[in-house]
Amino acid sequence: MKTFIHAACLGLAAAFSGFTLPAAAADWTVGANIGNVPWEFQNARGEYVGFEIDLINEVARLAGKSVQIENIPFNGLFPAVQSNRIQIAISSITITPRRLTTLGFAQPYYDADQSLSVAKSSKIMSLEDLSGKTVGVDTASTGDIWATANKARYKIGDIARYEGLAPAMLDLANGRIDGYISDLPAVAYYIKDKPQYRVAARIVSGEHYSFMFAKNFADAPKIQAALTQLKREGFVARAHEKWFGVPPPVDSASVQLLDAPH
Repeated sequence: MKTFIHAACLGLAAAFSGFTLPAAAADWTVGANIGNVPWEFQNARGEYVGFEIDLINEVARLAGKSVQIENIPFNGLFPAVQSNRIQIAISSITITPRRLTTLGFAQPYYDADQSLSVAKSSKIMSLEDLSGKTVGVDTASTGDIWATANKARYKIGDIARYEGLAPAMLDLANGRIDGYISDLPAVAYYIKDKPQYRVAARIVSGEHYSFMFAKNFADAPKIQAALTQLKREGFVARAHEKWFGVPPPVDSASVQLLDAPH
């Protein structure tokens, strides 16, 4: 109450003196590639919602921190964290050995494979049918890394890079690309009411998602502790069922208590 009264008095003083006080900065500025359904996107009211939005807000509550979400394209999240423009990045970010050399991650909270999605009328039925075809990927994503590494193996003709699922799926529907390689859960959520698409292949990657931050981020232990509590309480599992329609496997990172990767 004392803090509220003090702030109110400051506000009145500023108003009468002709000055405007700057908005209080949040403890954590969180970068997110808004449009990454169902991880983080805007609903009909323009609010940021999604699996990771629910998760970061609950982690912040347990850690006693305030949060401000900033919309940043996926490829821009990495320099934004490293330059301390943002403290945390979310956007179904895969933990990889290469990323761990320069960045920090909390314990994983989601297991996910990649997928090859195509138009329902496409003759592509498997990865082996990609010879000479153009596939779309999200720039710098796991799908991009996989497609680049496997271009020769599957004789992929060309790789088109996008900043998000929606524009890639639009080009897929219009025939500008032949397939789209991206996170399976996001694609499954997107196409569940769009019969013009189908998943042609599941690409097993064994990848895990988590919050990303600078290696020296002082609040990393608080994030780790909060995620442990949320898994124990079943919050992460409930959020999984809310956004993906099914409960997570009991042996998945959405349920199991895990160490932070190093």
